[in-house]
Amino acid sequence: MSYETVSVEKRGKVAVLTINRPDKLNALSSQVHAEGVAALDQLRTDDTVRVLVITGAGEKAFIAGADISEFEGQTPVTQRDLFHQRSFFNTIDTFPKPVIAMVNGFCLGGGNELAMACDIRMASENARFSQPEINLGIMCGGGGTQRLPRLIGEGRAMEMALTGDMIDAATAEGFGLVNHVYPSDQLEAETMKLAEKIAEKAPIALQLSKEAVKFASRSNLDEGLRREVDLFAICFSTEDKKEGVSAFLEKRKPEFKGK
Repeated sequence: MSYETVSVEKRGKVAVLTINRPDKLNALSSQVHAEGVAALDQLRTDDTVRVLVITGAGEKAFIAGADISEFEGQTPVTQRDLFHQRSFFNTIDTFPKPVIAMVNGFCLGGGNELAMACDIRMASENARFSQPEINLGIMCGGGGTQRLPRLIGEGRAMEMALTGDMIDAATAEGFGLVNHVYPSDQLEAETMKLAEKIAEKAPIALQLSKEAVKFASRSNLDEGLRREVDLFAICFSTEDKKEGVSAFLEKRKPEFKGK
């Protein structure tokens, strides 16, 4: 299936989903939301894909926010429906495979919220981050007030949400908003290196590990520990567990099949 606002490229076991509206700085329109969800639905059931990378087309922006031109015609009901009915943000958050955001420029508003819905964030040195919704007389609606404090703490999240100020990549890394920062000409290679490394791991163990880590920020410690043990035990029912143990004992590289 082809799309107008997003594109999907497979590179071995890694799929790269690109928001493809460079003339609009890859702003998130309702069409981007719909096509992004459709693309993720296809990739979800594609067993050849083990890791997903999300990025923006061009050199200026990852995603510069929502498409503000659409706000004028939105009512409270239509805007609520857009975000509640399988939003792009939550579809990424619940995607069973590891998702890496490759932030190659402006990452503002909904762009930052989309990046935070990913599991890992890699940024170029020229990336810039903010939640500027307050400057429009509104507030975050794609998870900014919920995911941001879980990543960088309440105080810093509060400052970003209340001022709308922009921070650079080095500051974002210091806050814990991004995992790594690289020169622009190294970002893609370093992101793919990490994606390919993760893609070699056992797919079921990756999925269960992702579930357990995400559960940690959404539950108390006792609940999290119980969930971790249950998921850990499920791993022992897989063929990949047998292969991993055998490969370790035989001093060879494992060949995981996702079974």
